[in-house]
Amino acid sequence: MPSLSAYKSDLEYSYAPGIFPSMECLLYRPDQVRRLLVHSGALGREGAEKLIALAHEIGVRVEEADRALARISGKENCYAAAVFEKFTDTLDPSQPHVLLHQPGDSGNVGTILRTALGLGIEDIALVRPCVDLFDPRTVRASMGGLFRLRVRMYDTFEAYRDEMASRDYYPFMLDASVPLSEALHAPVSPRRTLIFGNEGRGLPPEFAQIGQPVRIPSNDKVDSLNLAIAAGIGIYAFQERYREK
Repeated sequence: MPSLSAYKSDLEYSYAPGIFPSMECLLYRPDQVRRLLVHSGALGREGAEKLIALAHEIGVRVEEADRALARISGKENCYAAAVFEKFTDTLDPSQPHVLLHQPGDSGNVGTILRTALGLGIEDIALVRPCVDLFDPRTVRASMGGLFRLRVRMYDTFEAYRDEMASRDYYPFMLDASVPLSEALHAPVSPRRTLIFGNEGRGLPPEFAQIGQPVRIPSNDKVDSLNLAIAAGIGIYAFQERYREK
């Protein structure tokens, strides 16, 4: 591998900055890990020593790399980073999915990944153009949740739909939608896809003709909910409804 520099989207590898995201990467994607970078200031600390021990156990090279960590993270207090090969997964068609249509904010996407994992959703689809799933900012915002999920990128929503037949679709939008509570009156299938749009534009109008459009009611004091918040509410509500069956 060449000398490490700040992340660029055309690289075939990326970084998981931070002790916890690095640990998640080593635990759940060990075959993708190329090496582990550690900061000299972290040596002897419990978290870093556990990380180093795990790297040695699975045969991953460990390097003390203070300057590289600063270049990678843009911070002086990044104490570790796993260097990993980018990957793509096959989604499980029998499980519930979350589909993010052209999201534009790395922090939002990372938070949604972590929230979905915490609420029991393990299959995530993203439709381009969108944020870089492997940008270290996305990885860090997910707190390593990315490595425990099945994730797949699609060029269009139609490409996803062609691959995933016979699903129940729930686009979250205003047009032709019903309140979330009303949508949950009907039985909820495990073969469901919750669809969320771009932070600024939402979903294109044609999604009003797909499945059952849903909205999360709010008062007139805000114009809309943050994407990560809306996704968290929607995922939780559908997961709870399915458990009630």
